[in-house]
Amino acid sequence: MEADFWHEKWQQQQIGFHQQEVNALLQQHWHRLGLEPESQVFVPLCGKSLDMCFLAELGHRILGCELSLTAVEQFFADNRLEVCQSQEGEHRRFDTEQLSIYQGDIFSLPLEVTEGVTGFYDRAALIAWPESMRLAYVKQLAKLLPGGSKGLLVTLDYPQASLSGPPFAVSPDWVTTHMAADFEIRPLVSQDVLADNPRFVKKQVPWLTEAAYLLERK
Repeated sequence: MEADFWHEKWQQQQIGFHQQEVNALLQQHWHRLGLEPESQVFVPLCGKSLDMCFLAELGHRILGCELSLTAVEQFFADNRLEVCQSQEGEHRRFDTEQLSIYQGDIFSLPLEVTEGVTGFYDRAALIAWPESMRLAYVKQLAKLLPGGSKGLLVTLDYPQASLSGPPFAVSPDWVTTHMAADFEIRPLVSQDVLADNPRFVKKQVPWLTEAAYLLERK
């Protein structure tokens, strides 16, 4: 799960984690956060997710962070967006109307970059980390988020022994045990999605659930 792993995945376009449509749970539950349309929303490990376009269409100002330069360049190319580039410390910044992406390591992202954030969205970030590295990501996310900011977390859970990630299995117990110190946690929904994921069916994973949580930074 080092940086080279993700660079290679994007270079070889082994990106099964990328969804071709806006996430259904995002569409169904984002309104529960009660954010104002012009709120700034942080999307960690954003890839080239179409979910950012959905959030921008709601009026939000999107702030993404993504390790892979390939992912960032593909996002702007795929969506035919004009972009301005600049260098800010260790990160390359890509700007277009309502959206900025910092390309680089989230662990070195300066705190001042996210100081105006009031919302956040995590669909493929938490589940991208093996359990041995996941808590460090949670602590970095909490460090970057101002108190009171609200977010939607989407996770997958399945018997980890039946498939090597990513995505990795994140159980409700893991979320409450390891995230409650920094976040108020409200489970929203948990649903069976095995039939919608051929890779898991092919690997004979016995069950697969997708869950959504409303989080608020303490």
